[in-house]
Amino acid sequence: MSQPNGRGAPGQMMPGLPPEVRKDGEPGWAGGLRKLYNSVVEEPLPDSFKDLLKKLDDSDDA
Repeated sequence: MSQPNGRGAPGQMMPGLPPEVRKDGEPGWAGGLRKLYNSVVEEPLPDSFKDLLKKLDDSDDA
């Protein structure tokens, strides 16, 4: 929310202003999104999913 003088809190994006862009042209939020995506991709597959995939593979062979 913006303050009475029209200035938002530090680090907050204000309407009408461009988002933060790093020197390499990447938006400031992109690094955090990449870290989140990579952490999800690197999570091990739960055993229940492995069992389901095995059942599906076995049913294709039948």
